[in-house]
Amino acid sequence: MKILLPFVAALFLSNCGVAYHSSSVSPGISSSGSKVRVIPLTAESVLVANRSAYSPKQLPDAFFASAGAPGGLRVPNAAVEPAYRPETRPGHVATRLPPTPAKTPYRIGIADTLLLATPSASSSVEQLTGLLAAQNRRQGYSVQDDGSISIPDVGRVLVAGKSLEEAESAVFNSLVEAGINPAFSLEISEFNSQRVSVGGAVNNPTVVPLSLSPLRLNQAVNAAGGFSLNDLDYASIRIYRDGTLYQIPVKEYYSKGSLQNTLLVDGDSVFVDTEFDLDKATLYFEQQIKLTEFRQSARNTALSELAQETASRRAELGERRSNFENRVALDAVERDYAYVLGEVGRQSRFPLPFGHKATLADALYSEATGYNNRTGDPRHIYILRSSNDPAEFSGMTAWNLDARNAANFVLATRLELRPNDVVFIAEQPVTKWNRVLTQLQPSIVTSTAAAAVN
Repeated sequence: MKILLPFVAALFLSNCGVAYHSSSVSPGISSSGSKVRVIPLTAESVLVANRSAYSPKQLPDAFFASAGAPGGLRVPNAAVEPAYRPETRPGHVATRLPPTPAKTPYRIGIADTLLLATPSASSSVEQLTGLLAAQNRRQGYSVQDDGSISIPDVGRVLVAGKSLEEAESAVFNSLVEAGINPAFSLEISEFNSQRVSVGGAVNNPTVVPLSLSPLRLNQAVNAAGGFSLNDLDYASIRIYRDGTLYQIPVKEYYSKGSLQNTLLVDGDSVFVDTEFDLDKATLYFEQQIKLTEFRQSARNTALSELAQETASRRAELGERRSNFENRVALDAVERDYAYVLGEVGRQSRFPLPFGHKATLADALYSEATGYNNRTGDPRHIYILRSSNDPAEFSGMTAWNLDARNAANFVLATRLELRPNDVVFIAEQPVTKWNRVLTQLQPSIVTSTAAAAVN
């Protein structure tokens, strides 16, 4: 009987609340005057809980900026095929044809001369002083450096880069805007902006302008007075275009009309030579090859400067990000927290993430905190949220998740946390009893030993 007395005393003390006190959530008015309202979590009440406005704090701009990727840049390498050939008698001169250019209308360029023809002086156009044509050999208007022509009493009209039809439309609109009868015709009297050079073994090296009609290889050769060759067997026509060297054997040129009709484009250089006299071709292309190399060098320099600038920006962004992370680690950055209490892995504050909202499930299954399902009571999982209204500072809502049905954990993935929320998990009844016994165990042992002695 004396041995049982301590256990009876333990039960009595436990029921009286003297031996052990534990936290719980009780609706109504607490001893501190707080008004607690317990609301079960349902699909509808989750919507109500999430209705409060909240904007998560954002990461600094350094985490969204990009310094670029120099390694991803692609710069075309215009490799120039060497003009030099060994002076050995080849068995065959290879044919390498340039690609056929797309058919496009002639585009007016700087230095071209346009002829503007108008009605007789008796018409209303007579008011355009000097409009009929300049009193010189050109008889027209030269396209100036800014790409325009200057028409008296009308002004400057931009024509560079336009087809003849587009240029007529531009002149027409300008005449209408100036209040002048737009009766005129427009044509190109001199083609000076687009050219093809012809040199080497020809009778009259020259520069052939491109006009409204496409320029073909035989027309360019004829404009240079034809070939001046002693040996046709190994003579070739070389065409230098956009950093690439093409060639057509002269014998094949004579035998195939399609080769004579090869289309030339602005900037082409045509050089006629033999396999045994390449010095002239080398000298002819040397200036253009050096120009290409110079442009490539300038491009490489620009890329190097860009890479250095990108590396500097990347280092700066990395330092700013690292500084921010260090400030976060030192708790020197203002941020939002919720607090996790009760039967969890570790009672602590739960930092709300940057840039997005966290949920109750994030706090319950966080590695730092975590829900202890061995000691926690799944019936009593709460989010305690106080009112932001100064008139209701004593008001508090306890959103209760009853997780005895595991399906209700889906609600935890939808309920959003707010700053200063308190996540509380009550203890199991058996956990409470076990802790009572743990605290009373030294007293029971002492009482039992004393009773045995008596």
